[in-house]
Amino acid sequence: MRSRDGAYSILRTICAIILFCSLALDASEYLISYRYVVKDAILYNEHLDISPAMQRCTGNPQKSLFLDPHNTDDLTSVIDTNKEEFINFLHKLGLQVKHRSKTTNLQNSSTTVLTLKTTCFKVDFNDTFVKITPLK
Repeated sequence: MRSRDGAYSILRTICAIILFCSLALDASEYLISYRYVVKDAILYNEHLDISPAMQRCTGNPQKSLFLDPHNTDDLTSVIDTNKEEFINFLHKLGLQVKHRSKTTNLQNSSTTVLTLKTTCFKVDFNDTFVKITPLK
């Protein structure tokens, strides 16, 4: 609304706040978790969860990964096209390993679970690459 003296200060302030909040909510921070299950030497389950962070993540940036965006701004599709390279990067970050082995009547049964707990990643899209940096 315009005040009597013709100033648009309140309207400009409100618009600036809305613009700033929309940029902050569209932050390039994502929460990613990963789970890989091997049962009796056969891949049983692999699950990768990616979701935008609703709050600002805190932490120190670690070593970054650079991926080819293949003309898209969607992180899920970028990771799908570069899945092997991204999974190798997750392995280097450090996964939690749980192994259970059981032998019954000379039959061995084993289960190994690799887990990356939910971790915040800062993602920067550029024209030629996507920079993915974990925050710890």
